[in-house]
Amino acid sequence: MMPSYFQDMVFPSLSDFIYWAGVVAVVVSAISGTLESGARQMDVVGVTVVALATALGGGTIRDMLLNRPVFWIADPFYLHIAFLGALVTFIVARAVSLPVKLFVIPDAIGLAIFTVVGAQIALDMQVSWFVAVVMGVVTAVFGGVARDIFCNTIPMVFLPGYLYAAASFFGALVFISLQEWASVGHVMAGWAGICVALALRLLGIYLRIGLPTFKSRG
Repeated sequence: MMPSYFQDMVFPSLSDFIYWAGVVAVVVSAISGTLESGARQMDVVGVTVVALATALGGGTIRDMLLNRPVFWIADPFYLHIAFLGALVTFIVARAVSLPVKLFVIPDAIGLAIFTVVGAQIALDMQVSWFVAVVMGVVTAVFGGVARDIFCNTIPMVFLPGYLYAAASFFGALVFISLQEWASVGHVMAGWAGICVALALRLLGIYLRIGLPTFKSRG
């Protein structure tokens, strides 16, 4: 039998799971923004702005669309932890040689976690399941869009062969399907949605799997 303390850690209450998943997503997204902007040789102010936009941008848009208090204003801990994650990464990156494309790993993790967090927050607002899926995608991808725009690159969500928004969409769909129609526990459904989104994102990165692109016969 699983020890109670370990069970509480892996299968906490839904509210605890969503809160701490959101914290982790904010931190790894801040790291992603820091690494990407650092590769563009930005100074500490530019790095911080990009990191905060990456970590907080998607959730901000989600909360505005759902007409709820913006999460990092209602709970400044998210802002503090994003700033700390950016600062620590900035310091470490100046002392240690890091691969230029390292940012895609924390970006993938943040995408997967934000997908489930955004979808559950939308469900808590009593929206339809499809709107909740879309809100999961919005939460997951728009921080990365802001990061790429600030870094003067084409947002990855628009590039073929990476399964960016599609990974988030299917992760949110699995999460909502399991808890709404398959009677799977909310937290277990959350882990499943995160794993699906992360697996698809990593497949897109390393195998260049993507969706069909528009090509007119004319």
